[in-house]
Order: sequence, then structure tokens, then C-alpha cells
Amino acid sequence: MSSIRGFALLAVFAAVNLSLAHSAENPLSREQRRELGKKYLAEGKPKEAKDLFEELSKSYPKEAEIHLFLALASLRLRDPTAAEIAVRRALSLEPNHVEAGTLLGWIAMEVRRDYPTAVQAYARVVELKPDRPEALNNLGVALKKNGELDKAIENFNRAVALKSDYAEALSNRGWAYVEQRKWREAQADFEQALKVNAEDEAALYGLSQVLRESRDYAGAGQALRRLIARAPNFVYWLEWGRVELVRYYWVFLLVAVLVYLQGRYRRTRRRSDGGGDGQKT
Repeated sequence: MSSIRGFALLAVFAAVNLSLAHSAENPLSREQRRELGKKYLAEGKPKEAKDLFEELSKSYPKEAEIHLFLALASLRLRDPTAAEIAVRRALSLEPNHVEAGTLLGWIAMEVRRDYPTAVQAYARVVELKPDRPEALNNLGVALKKNGELDKAIENFNRAVALKSDYAEALSNRGWAYVEQRKWREAQADFEQALKVNAEDEAALYGLSQVLRESRDYAGAGQALRRLIARAPNFVYWLEWGRVELVRYYWVFLLVAVLVYLQGRYRRTRRRSDGGGDGQKT
């Protein structure tokens, strides 16, 4: 669930100005080519964007932003190795480049599953932008995946303190509490996240798990039915079936006992009615 749902990558795109420059000059200037590459990315043309930024990186090898956009284009083409090389090049040129650091953390966490590297990258971003709740949330997610739950919760706390209606941070903190088996705290976070965003699947699924652990099977089933209505995922159906089975376990057991006793009664009745036929004297 965790999931952390690709926010860091989206933040990199959002942080970059996608405004277009227009000019009749031919050939295009450096700035025009850069803006054209951004346009290709915005229009979903990563191959054209990558070709253009590769060409620019050869002409202007010391411009960090060009390498950052080359990394983004490579990611769009599902080439994380090339993306990591490009983003590390950007950081070698500008170590304090926030968007490049965020992207490196995202690649480490979501692609490489290299959580210590992700923690290091996101921690650096937090140093540079300590008042950015998204940076704190990203670091919290990396810490959680690295097994550092207390530190993760500390960062989620800071994110929520800066932005009280930050549903993603609330949901992520709830899942950290789940791993600590702090059901009451987790439930409070999931419910608060759903007040902010009723469509938050991670929070709704988390709430169903907490209610199940608290043996509120009716509440867990209701949460899962809401999930299924939004996203008919097989996992949600399976979870709902398990909850309903546990919820009605005693009913099933009682019916089974009644059927068994009825069968015993009928067999005993038959033996009693015909018992004399087979007796020896």
C-alpha cells in the first residue's frame, strides 16, 4: 500500500516549468530546444525528448537540469539504469538540486528497492527543504520500508504538523502504526485520511485491516465493500470473503452442529424402530 503511489516522481514533473518558448529562428537556440524537450515530455513523447536531451547534454555537459530531464525521459522509456546515471550526473554538478535528489530517492525506493539509498537521498532533500511536507512524507515512506518505524512516524508527524489535511501522510503513518500493532492509533489516522479524501484506497484498505484485527468484522466488511465498489480488485474480494467467513463462523458452526445432531437423531431413531429384527435370543 505503501503506497506510496509515485508522488516523488510527479513532484519532479510539477516542479519544472513546462512553459513553451516560440521563435522563428532556425536552427533552434539552446533554450528553445530545452523547452521543446519539455514539451515532448508533457505530450507523452519520451523517445523524442530523450534524443533531444542527449544531444543537449553533449553540447552543454555541465547543465544539471538537462541531465535531470534526460533522466525523466529515460524513466518514461523504462530505462532506470540510464535514468539513474543521468540524475547522478545532475547531482554531481549541483549537489543541492532538490528535484534531482527527489528523483534519485524515488528510483532507489520504487525501482531498485534500495531503501538505505532512498533514505539518504530523501534525508538530503529534507535538509534542503525542511518545511516541505512532501519531502518529509517521502523520507517517512523510505524509513518505513527500511524498517525504521519510529523515525518514519517522526517524519510523518512533522509532515502532518505542517499540513494537517495531508491525507497521504496520515495514511502512511497509519500503516506504520499497523506494523507496530497500534490499532487504535492506526484507525484514527485512516479515519482522518478518509475525511480528507474519501477515495483514498490505501486508507480504506488499512481501515479494513485494523477493524478486522479489532474483531469488528461488520465494520471491516463494510470498508471492504466500499473498496470493491470503487476498485473491484480480486484481493479485496478475497479479503471480504475471509472477513465474512469469520463474521459468520458461529452461524456456520451452529448449522453444522444442528445438521450433525439431526443425523445422529435419525440414525438412532432408525435403530430403535428396527432394533428387534436383528437381535439374537
